[in-house]
Amino acid sequence: MSDDNQNNGGRPDPHRSAGGGIQMGAPFGIPIVVSPTWFLIAAFITYYFGQDISDDAFGNWRYAIAFGFAVLLYLSVLLHELAHSVVAKSFGLPVRRIVIYFLGGVSEIEKEPDTPGREFAVAVAGPALSFALGGIFFGVWKLMDHPTSSVAFAACQYLVTALWVSNLVVGVFNMLPGLPLDGGRVLRSAVWAITRKPLAGTAAAAWAGRALAVGVLIYAMLTTRNATSGSGLYTLVWAAFIASFIWIGASQSLTVAKLRERIPTLHARTLTRRAIPVSSDVPLSEALRRAASVGARSLLIVNHDGAPTAIVHEAAVAATPLERHPWVQVGTLSRALRPGMTLTSDLSGESLLQALRATPAPEYLVTEPDGAIFGVLSAADVEHAFLGR
Repeated sequence: MSDDNQNNGGRPDPHRSAGGGIQMGAPFGIPIVVSPTWFLIAAFITYYFGQDISDDAFGNWRYAIAFGFAVLLYLSVLLHELAHSVVAKSFGLPVRRIVIYFLGGVSEIEKEPDTPGREFAVAVAGPALSFALGGIFFGVWKLMDHPTSSVAFAACQYLVTALWVSNLVVGVFNMLPGLPLDGGRVLRSAVWAITRKPLAGTAAAAWAGRALAVGVLIYAMLTTRNATSGSGLYTLVWAAFIASFIWIGASQSLTVAKLRERIPTLHARTLTRRAIPVSSDVPLSEALRRAASVGARSLLIVNHDGAPTAIVHEAAVAATPLERHPWVQVGTLSRALRPGMTLTSDLSGESLLQALRATPAPEYLVTEPDGAIFGVLSAADVEHAFLGR
């Protein structure tokens, strides 16, 4: 997700965040962003639940009550996500933000827990808080469970009832044993602890998530066989939506896990191409001839002292017609070296990826730790190695 700051004199607008969402504070130092899609689901909940509330008891106030339920429900979801994020931060895991959107909420934790125990703690924190909220609202409901003629008191009774039930549902649903749900992460932590292989845990939880998605669809079809056409179709559409969400999330989790397994195999030294130094006024044809004669695949522009100043851009070379090679100077096809475009050959794994993310570029100069030129690293080569192409 990219940052999307309003033009505000170079400063981020404190009320906006990535993806056009609205930032609503930062408890525990964690930005809370409300996506515009939340307003759509809030309107749906207001209308749908407003229709379900007794018109005789509340009149048009039923829609205000339904809207209040939508707000309180998503506040409960926010607390659920905050539980995940606070536990993650306590383990030193960076949390970018929490986004509230129409499906609920998501905590953008930028690093995976490094032990199955921490994975379990982060995963179970959210459902545990949802169950706790459900218990608290249930207790309040029991205290309020008596007849009343007060419209305000009856509205509070309705809201408290809806909240303890919905928090219980949120807790139970999220504890279903399949990714991308919290229960899937609990399952992942258990398999990881037994096998001592994170990928094995992810694979087991991802396939459990796929099975869960199929189960949701089958259950919906079995329970709607005798339903009226309208209600049955409504149930099937929601079941298909939920099943697709679970299936896609499980598949993405497995793909990301496989990619993460490749990170430690990335080494700047093994991915770097041999490069030869040339001056900027050398014709492209001559520079390519020199490179081919020594088996080099990249060209470095150096000054009169032999210090590198730029890298000849491979894509620019490929776009130059062959008949123009004798007449084009390599300096015109180069990119000047900027801060961050020089890497050391001992970089590997996450450190290498962080260096590339810090200064995006198509090619990088790679030097030995003592400063000697080692070669040129192409970002495309790193990407191919990362994706296993």
